[in-house]
Amino acid sequence: MDRHEIEGHEVIEGEVKPTGNGAHVLVPKRWRGADVKIVRTSDPDE
Repeated sequence: MDRHEIEGHEVIEGEVKPTGNGAHVLVPKRWRGADVKIVRTSDPDE
């Protein structure tokens, strides 16, 4: 596993949910309009 260092304000943990032909990660509404980065921390389930 690689190590990445990211400076930021807040971290949440969540699960990627399938949606149509892609997937979504839900974040708090107060994050609307903010720049975010998503880091995958495990291999996807097949």
